[in-house]
Amino acid sequence: MKQSDVDRRLFLRGSAAIAAGASLGMMGPWADALAAAADMKALNKTEVAAILAVARRTFPHDQLADKFYMGVVSALDGKAAGDADTARMLSDGVASINKTLGKPFKDAGADQQLALLKGLTGDGFFQAIRGTSVTALYNNKELWPLFGYEGSSFEYGGYIDRGFDDLSWLPDPPESASPKPE
Repeated sequence: MKQSDVDRRLFLRGSAAIAAGASLGMMGPWADALAAAADMKALNKTEVAAILAVARRTFPHDQLADKFYMGVVSALDGKAAGDADTARMLSDGVASINKTLGKPFKDAGADQQLALLKGLTGDGFFQAIRGTSVTALYNNKELWPLFGYEGSSFEYGGYIDRGFDDLSWLPDPPESASPKPE
């Protein structure tokens, strides 16, 4: 056996390993969602992945892990488990968006997803995900620091002494904008 045959064999073996690793890595963001689908009472894996993707596209926060968006899915699963109409609406909604795209919603490009969702803004399916996302994401105290929200100030004496004027995101106003002290 020549040296070049061994090098070629090692190259091919290494390339196959890299390709396999890359394909698993591509599934990474959805792997947790698919694993969590096993804990769902009413939603199947396809529905879980689609609802997760809709919530993420509707409220895109790159700094948030999928586990926080899974709160949306879990809340909707709970509603669907207790109400057959909700379960049917979610199932039909996922089937409809996947059929419209000709592929699973999660596999569509961002532009395709956004265009489809803009057409669904008045639809009950979209409104259910939107409404649940608002409460599941923005009522989650664990996420408040990531959004720059310090939380309620009442229990700390109010905002007067606790940064009511910490407008670091705005430039300082000109002196002419404030009254002169007497």
